[in-house]
Amino acid sequence: MEIIPAIDLRGGRCVRLMQGDYERETVYGDDPVAFALRWQAEGAPRLHVVDLDGARQGLPSPENLAALRAILSNVGIPVEFGGGVRSLETARAVLSMGAERVVVGTRIAKDDRAARAFFEELGERVVAGIDARDGLVAVDGWQSTTREQATHFAARMEALGARRLIYTDVVRDGTQQGPNLPALEAVAKSVQIAVIASGGIGCAQHVRELISSAPPNVEGVIVGRALYTGKVTVSELLATVRTHSLREG
Repeated sequence: MEIIPAIDLRGGRCVRLMQGDYERETVYGDDPVAFALRWQAEGAPRLHVVDLDGARQGLPSPENLAALRAILSNVGIPVEFGGGVRSLETARAVLSMGAERVVVGTRIAKDDRAARAFFEELGERVVAGIDARDGLVAVDGWQSTTREQATHFAARMEALGARRLIYTDVVRDGTQQGPNLPALEAVAKSVQIAVIASGGIGCAQHVRELISSAPPNVEGVIVGRALYTGKVTVSELLATVRTHSLREG
């Protein structure tokens, strides 16, 4: 299972939101590259970069794209980027900058034809982002909640051609109280494609619980606030994964 550090950008700075609330923001630094290099040095296999301004406004922000370019120029590990990617043109531009994957959520939640076009053209390089609040899909930077169940959305995206999903439990995101394991299990079991979990990781024990209970198609977990507060390090979480793998072996 991959441990994937999150770099959330707002105004070019590294921030974290509490439960997707833009009014509950903590700023952790003005240098996203420094964090990217730190996570890389600790052994992170890839980075998850999110443009929070773009997620809410509908287009990647110039400041955050500049931060993404700087990260891509300085690290040697794959980077996935999401937030405001709502057209193929924008997705192509991000990928041409050097990102390995783009994450798309709002547009594909609202438009099946657009979703199919993303998956057909970009294949493995596009990830369907599922942000859910109390089991229902949230869109527009978590500002609106639809009536669609996350499990139904996941199955719909797979049917349209998605190869991979990122499932974020918005209520747990930023709380460090542990992932919503029943909800993650339900989403993962509703599809046969790969799933990445996000939201709630606060310590190594949470990762152990996730590895023990998650279906086999859960291939990674995104970690944010706990890394910035120093409650845990990438190295410690990677060691947790290795130890569990050795026990299983």
